[in-house]
Amino acid sequence: MEDQINALKEKGNAALAAGKHDEAIVAYTEALTLNDQNYVIYSNRSAAYVKAGKYQEALQDAQKTVSLNPTWAKGYSRLGTALSFLDRTMEAYEAYNKGLQYDRSNAALLTGLDEMKKRLLSDLASEVPMDVDPPKAKPPPAKATTKPEPKVDENLPENKRLARREKELGNEAYRKRDFEKAIQHYEAAIQHDSTDITFYNNLAAVHFEKRDYQKCIAECEKGIAIGRENRADFKLIAKAFSRIGNAYRKLEDWKSAKTYYEKSMSEHRTPEVKTVLSEIEKKIKEEERKAYIDPAKAEEEKEKGNEAFKKAEYSVAVKHYTEAIKRNPDDPKLYSNRAACYTKLAAFDLGLKDCETCVKLDDKFIKGWIRKGKILQGMQQQSKALQAYQKALELDPSNAEALEGYRTCTMAVNSNPEEVLKKAMSDPEVQQILQDPAMRLILDQMQEDPKAVQEHLKNPAIASKIQKLLECGIIKIH
Repeated sequence: MEDQINALKEKGNAALAAGKHDEAIVAYTEALTLNDQNYVIYSNRSAAYVKAGKYQEALQDAQKTVSLNPTWAKGYSRLGTALSFLDRTMEAYEAYNKGLQYDRSNAALLTGLDEMKKRLLSDLASEVPMDVDPPKAKPPPAKATTKPEPKVDENLPENKRLARREKELGNEAYRKRDFEKAIQHYEAAIQHDSTDITFYNNLAAVHFEKRDYQKCIAECEKGIAIGRENRADFKLIAKAFSRIGNAYRKLEDWKSAKTYYEKSMSEHRTPEVKTVLSEIEKKIKEEERKAYIDPAKAEEEKEKGNEAFKKAEYSVAVKHYTEAIKRNPDDPKLYSNRAACYTKLAAFDLGLKDCETCVKLDDKFIKGWIRKGKILQGMQQQSKALQAYQKALELDPSNAEALEGYRTCTMAVNSNPEEVLKKAMSDPEVQQILQDPAMRLILDQMQEDPKAVQEHLKNPAIASKIQKLLECGIIKIH
């Protein structure tokens, strides 16, 4: 049955690649009748539904994919895509963001998140006066027997009618980007009726477009005060607060921008403001992080960490190294030192993460590779440890620690290959690679003709899968 399912999946993939979306959907559906728990096929069918313009069906399949495998990043990419085509922008943004928790470097998720972010921010960044609307469709002609209803303005006091007329003239001038005339009309509207927050908000929008951000802020503040006095709609007050936030954002006063976006959210929550507030908070954190950097203080903390390490006070040493990293986050030695502490505390996952950061910052730092090898040995990942020691030996072929580590790993792998294979086969990524018919064909070809691997390694997608199998000890290339 598994072969039949894979054959139908490949048939669907081929049809999808050829632009035959309906054929692909039929093939995937037939495969799912044989195994309705295959999340990869639901994912593929979701993609086919998107291509066919059937976005609701695509969403259902993407949701099923995520429910079957909540840690598979690609499922969230499918979910985000379907939601974006349904114009559920904030939900799409959240789906892409969730997927990145499982694969931070996934290109599709990063691109999707960026697109949704731009879409969310576009409305917020558009500083259009409150009621400059697109032309409305003409209503159907009234029946001859129907009496024309009086215009709303006819029931308003004279001053309010004059104010609305000035506002309409201001809107018209704004559309033509005649900002000086728009200002004159909005100010005239305020003279006729100083109790309407909309006029102040519109005037602020013009100042924003003119890049006169302080005047924009001042008019919004006036509008908020007037709105409070006259019990204006909370959405209008929220808009004024968010416009002040936009002005401060343009002035790169991030903390003030954050304050006013939060005030806007307290009046009326919108996805646009929520998104931009999140971006502002990231900017503030990054500025604070940069301001905290001080290499001299980092060196002091490193020395304190070294002293604690010598006394076998590893938890204390971790605190000092962590502070040193905050003070100088680009020094690879600090991560290496902290990794040594984590190793002593048997916190191998944290130590491995520090080693990876260390060699990423400086791939010529041999101690980082050796430390990574030792931690991987402690985690019983002998094949991966072997790779780390190989990197160290490329830098210094005579390094005693690297040679010893390489020797012990080689012995461990050769003495118990069944255990290595068993551990590797429990990895879901390895399982998926080995179940792929195309990869099985490539592996068979490599066995028959070892030179064939060089051709396959030119394809980045295949190369990454072969590398994974090499790291796990599933295959060897001599």
